[in-house]
Amino acid sequence: MTNMTPADGCRIALIDDDPGVRQSLAMLLDTRCWQSAHFASAADFLANARPVDFNCLLVDVRMPGQSGLELFEALGRRAEADKTYLPPVLFLSGHGDIPMVVHALKQGAADFLEKPVDHRTLFEAIGNALRADKEGREAHASHAGLMHLYDELTPREREVLHEMLGGYLNKQIADHLDISTKTVEAHRLKICHKFNVRTGMELAAKLRDLPLPQPSGAR
Repeated sequence: MTNMTPADGCRIALIDDDPGVRQSLAMLLDTRCWQSAHFASAADFLANARPVDFNCLLVDVRMPGQSGLELFEALGRRAEADKTYLPPVLFLSGHGDIPMVVHALKQGAADFLEKPVDHRTLFEAIGNALRADKEGREAHASHAGLMHLYDELTPREREVLHEMLGGYLNKQIADHLDISTKTVEAHRLKICHKFNVRTGMELAAKLRDLPLPQPSGAR
């Protein structure tokens, strides 16, 4: 593995078992002042790096041991389980076929490039990945902040929140939860205050894309 010097700017992981490919890619990236770190296998990357430390991963599909696609799927499972951010993944292959391309893209890959890749095509794909990385990091940070607020709600506030997101009125929520309407109103005010919104509609829009866990007994 090549160590990276901490610095502002783009950081790209090159994961390929061919040292010549890694070297030529690194030289191309250097012309754009993009830093790179080199890994000879999926196992090398897993043992020595964290995906979140890079702005994108450039991964060879066919490698000895764990393939690039298997690495991608493993990183995706880990990110989902740990609620960590996974940057865009670009695949490189000299043996790409249509089913492989379709599978990689369905799994969320940013792009799939055939070797030898033209430098303009490579730069365009990386540029797109960097823009996606910026948006992805911002969205992940926003979601993490909202999940932190959700975790700080009381169990009853979570029940009321899910009822609110279901579009129910205070009287209906009170009936569903077997509490008074005034208690529902008090919980609504606290919930809106914690999420810094004024109305249930604002709250619903803010939490629209958030995968909230369902409280026991929620409708």
